[in-house]
Amino acid sequence: MKYRIQHLTSYHYSGEVDLGPHIVRLRPAVHAKSKVLSYSLTVKPDCQVRWQYDPWNNLIARLAFPPDRKFNELALCVDATVEIKPINPFDFYVESWCEQIPFDYPEAVQKELLPFLEKPEGGALFNEFLKKFSLEGTLIQFLVNLNATVFKTIAYEVRHEPGIQTSEETLTRGAGSCRDTALLTMEILRSLGFAARFVSGYLLQEVEEEMKLDLHAWTEVYVPGAGWIGLDGTSGLLCAEGHIPLACTVTAEQAAPVYGTASSAAVRFDVHSNVSIVGDETSPDKPYSGETWRDILKTGDSVDVLLDSTGTVLTSGGEPTFTAVDSDA
Repeated sequence: MKYRIQHLTSYHYSGEVDLGPHIVRLRPAVHAKSKVLSYSLTVKPDCQVRWQYDPWNNLIARLAFPPDRKFNELALCVDATVEIKPINPFDFYVESWCEQIPFDYPEAVQKELLPFLEKPEGGALFNEFLKKFSLEGTLIQFLVNLNATVFKTIAYEVRHEPGIQTSEETLTRGAGSCRDTALLTMEILRSLGFAARFVSGYLLQEVEEEMKLDLHAWTEVYVPGAGWIGLDGTSGLLCAEGHIPLACTVTAEQAAPVYGTASSAAVRFDVHSNVSIVGDETSPDKPYSGETWRDILKTGDSVDVLLDSTGTVLTSGGEPTFTAVDSDA
């Protein structure tokens, strides 16, 4: 199925402000499981937009606004078409030497993964929580169980406040947003010796028989042979076709969808999204094809000729009616 996704982010200021450079991380990553057919980013007010890769190979937009102008609003609109096909999130290969845990990444790979292996300084509650995970058995079953444990432990909540809770805060509250849960999962994995990274992205899913698009966050763990595998702690499931990564980074702060400066803080922040099926637009000839419509019209012409030849006149009412040639009939 092909979908057109539109995502508008806008910042409103109480007066005219200077806008400094902005970094925008709202372009789907190359390893997204959905196929991106088209993409555009529209920015208002007009500015210079330069695309570049960051150190983790995320394609980001750098915005530069005219220094001699002031603005009262900043709006970013993403318009993309993606093709979504159902996939099996477990359809990947695992190197035989790491099918069982524990295992060590090869030295050469460890050097490349070094930033993603850095262990956090956990608090007392976090360190106690780590004891739930025993490094034994198969790697995949271990990851599934870890993800499910986070899901069962942390209640999902929509939290609009800026910033991210520490893992200690999330465990203390027993609740957190998707970004809080993603950070907790990432730090658990790193503490146990697995390379993990923070991911911000879109989640395209069906909600009450309607497709919805939301900004989301999850964790990816590096599995030799399979590459980066997504774990969504808010659902307890592996990431599938509806997870569209935008930025994959060492820290959660580096994955912020929009980062920049203004001479005054925004007084209002709005986010709107829309999803529509491509190819399902209203058409005068639906649900029939053009050929079928020609056959229907041809049959209708034949019926008209037959009715005229017999003097029969059709009218429409609550049910099919007719007017006979003999008015006394």
